[in-house]
Parts: sequence; structure tokens; C-alpha cells
Amino acid sequence: MKYEDLLAKLGNHAFFDLATVVQLTDERRETVQVQLYRWCRVGKLLPLRRKMYALPEPYISRPVNSAELANYLYRPSYLSTHWALGYYGLIPERVVVHTSITSRVTRSFENAFGRFTYRHVKPSAFFGYRVIQIDQRKILIADPEKALLDLWYLETGKWTQERMREMRFQNRELVDWERLQSYAWRFESPRIVKATDEWLRLRDFEEEGTVPL
Repeated sequence: MKYEDLLAKLGNHAFFDLATVVQLTDERRETVQVQLYRWCRVGKLLPLRRKMYALPEPYISRPVNSAELANYLYRPSYLSTHWALGYYGLIPERVVVHTSITSRVTRSFENAFGRFTYRHVKPSAFFGYRVIQIDQRKILIADPEKALLDLWYLETGKWTQERMREMRFQNRELVDWERLQSYAWRFESPRIVKATDEWLRLRDFEEEGTVPL
């Protein structure tokens, strides 16, 4: 397989895997894998993770969207916790690490497009995500309510009102309180229900203009 043939077949793909290249050629899998490795060494391909690749800027017609890539690198998964909270504007910080939720084991990857972390949750907690458009790409991301709950579920320690104030949550009107409570019960975790109650109490105190003691 020549590099020009790869560009002709996959130049409009932001990224692809070894299996896709093998399907598009008549060559043996081992031969294709060696050739892809050689192109990575000379900069004609960018390795994303084992057996996954992207074309570099001079050769690509469809730029890589890092959020779309986060969905692709490790499936099933959806973006959540700090990244999703930052996207919705629920926290003030710009989050560069793409943290996703998966029902598979926890994994992390780092490549030319950033850091990608995948946190495991039990299968019954793998819900509460939607499809959005970012730069005309379809992205799986947690609902605002689920992004909060995933954070509370994965981060150790108690989620007190003081700890929540330290997070500097903002734009709270984006959170549907009924959906938040409904999702919390689906975790079947007293700790998550307690965190949700603390969030709601903090909201009530702030709306009344008082500070809890």
C-alpha cells in the first residue's frame, strides 16, 4: 500500500483504526500494521493509541475535533465531569483534559491532541448523556445533571456545601432540579443522594440570601 492510496481512501476521515485500513486493502493485516508503524515514525501518521491513527495537518481534509476523538478512542464512553461542566459553563475554569465516563475499565491516553481520561462507573450508572453538535460533529456528552453526579460519584470524600462552594459552581439555572434528583436515585448510592440534598440546600440558602452555618 502506498501513502497516496491511504490518502485517497481516508483523507476525509479525521481518524481511523488498523481494522479500517485492512478492510480497504487486499494486503495482510501484519503487512499493513508494519507500514502504518513506519509512517508514524516519519511523521506521515499520528498515533492516537494502539492501532488508531490520524493524518497530520498537511494531508487531512477534515481537522480533528478533540471532543469527537474522546468519544472514539475508547467506547462506549461520553464526556462528563469537569470537561462537561466547563463546556456548559457550570464551572469557571477552562478544562483541557477530556474526562469521559465508561462502563469499561479505567484508562488514560495522551497523544498530539491532548489528554484523554476514561473513568469507570457501574453499568447501571452509565446513562444520562445526549448528542450535541460541536463544529458540526456529533459529540456524546453528559447532561448537566449527570455531569454533576458523575463528579460527585467519582471524587472521594463527602460533598459538603463548603466543598461545593469551593468548586465555584455558576449558571445553576442550567440544572434541572427534578432531573438531578431522579438521576441521583438511579445510582442507588446514599452518598450521591446526600450530595444532591446538599446541592439543593445550598441553592435554597443562596436564593434566600443567607449563608448556612
